[in-house]
Amino acid sequence: MAEQAHLSRTLSIYIAKRFLAGFVLILAAIAAIIFLIDIVELLRRGAGRGDVTFTLVLQMALLKMPRMLEKVVPFGILFGGLYTFWRLTRTSELVIARASGVSVWQFLFPAMATAIIFGMFMNAAVNPIGATLLLRYEQLESKLLKGKDDLLAVSEIGLWLRQSDPRGQSVIHAERISSSDMVLRGVTVFLFDTNNRFERRLDAEQARLENGAWRLNNVLVTAPNVPSREQANYSLPTDWTPSKIQDSFSPPETLSFWRLPGFIDLLDKAGFAAARHRVHWYSLLAMPLMLGAMVLIAASFSLRMARRGGVSLLITGGVLFSFFLFFLSDVVFAMGLSGTIPPFLAALTPTAVTILIGASVLLHIEDG
Repeated sequence: MAEQAHLSRTLSIYIAKRFLAGFVLILAAIAAIIFLIDIVELLRRGAGRGDVTFTLVLQMALLKMPRMLEKVVPFGILFGGLYTFWRLTRTSELVIARASGVSVWQFLFPAMATAIIFGMFMNAAVNPIGATLLLRYEQLESKLLKGKDDLLAVSEIGLWLRQSDPRGQSVIHAERISSSDMVLRGVTVFLFDTNNRFERRLDAEQARLENGAWRLNNVLVTAPNVPSREQANYSLPTDWTPSKIQDSFSPPETLSFWRLPGFIDLLDKAGFAAARHRVHWYSLLAMPLMLGAMVLIAASFSLRMARRGGVSLLITGGVLFSFFLFFLSDVVFAMGLSGTIPPFLAALTPTAVTILIGASVLLHIEDG
């Protein structure tokens, strides 16, 4: 048996540079398409609104772009890898490398290492910036395109909720909430009129969300220049619903990689389910491995199909696998959110399946 050749450092750097160049080229093309689509969609949604200018639409599209890039990076790696390996095969560089005894795993290692390191960089640096910009985008979207003014926030001292109606607005603080029956514990309510002047304060042991109102029991009512009084029951109208409360938490995409574990802990202490944030956290942890797995898939398609039909088969294979991975991710993420499977399993399953498929095909090619 012939001794396997060692991949030189020069060749490793060359392959890594070619792969990185191909990936950046494909990612830039995808980003340009997404940016144009976002602008058109925001213009459509802002049509008829005088305060939504083209400059503001452009700003909103730019604010959203880093998060969109995070979502499409795995597909950028896939198509960038297909393009790179196809070019290397067309120029016979891979053919020569393999003929000299270099295995498929050796010439894939530089590309996989580049993809994994890039995934770590995305989590450590790009994700925090993208989360901050996305939060600003959602604030502008809520104010300008959705016309919402309600706010819910979770902090270390409990739950804060603000609601408004034609009579004014109210700010509710609760030490804890039971998400199963929507009961607030240790409740304090501050009521303001339409001119934001303080009217009165309500203190109650608990408040229950029922039929469009918060039902407070054993309430202590305090108002300026009026003696405090106790009231057995108090009804505070609201347009909050259980689903709206759950959906109003900071979406996991607006929290950075470094802040997510602390926020998940806060949700647990406040009594809310944090499955959505956990699935997102684990998916971020798996992202570098997913990018490395995409290199395996790219190599599998390019090595098998380059001789059978060229570019058309490469693109078709990449698109079909992208649809498969997108469908698989949606299914297992939904199962993780519903509690059918553990969140870490929901987040890691697409990565594990991708690695198994890519490795199996490459092992068959190498052995064959």
